Amino acid sequence: MKKLFCALLLAAASLAVFAVDLTPAQTASLKAAIIADSNLSAQKATRDTQAIANYLNTSSTFIVWRTAVSLDEIMRGAIDWTRVDNLSVGKARVWDWMGRLGNLDCSKPNIRAGIDAVWVGTAADLAVRATVYAQCKRAATRFEKVFAAGTGSDATPGLLVIEATIDELTIRRLAWSDTGDWLL
Repeated sequence: MKKLFCALLLAAASLAVFAVDLTPAQTASLKAAIIADSNLSAQKATRDTQAIANYLNTSSTFIVWRTAVSLDEIMRGAIDWTRVDNLSVGKARVWDWMGRLGNLDCSKPNIRAGIDAVWVGTAADLAVRATVYAQCKRAATRFEKVFAAGTGSDATPGLLVIEATIDELTIRRLAWSDTGDWLL
């Protein structure tokens, strides 16, 4: 019974290790990106797959739209409450209905169109829009950047294809062949 329990516990723990499932094409893209990244020279030379995973999970300079931003988080930012109070009935209704979504997926064009429709007009309203958009963006990790689409600037954020971390086991599997050859 103890052996069965330990086996089940080990199986559950190994499933929790996987951060993301990659397609064969994504695996090939990731491998090519790792090979091409000169910042990983030391880690590749020492065959340190954990250090490679750690590096890939750090922030890049590629800016993306966040896919889950609560209105509460946006409103707790440096929002000008007098501007919220001065919204027209129609704009206030749109803003209220957007809040009912729970989280805003700012990667969706219709969500950004709603933000643009509400916070338009005066310089003060445009400042609120800028504050809202500041909450809607983040830096992609180096791993996410491999698969992201778009420009990736603050002015034109990219879109995430994969939103996850990469684990050491995945790096180890793509770094070593079945015969024990180092592939990176």
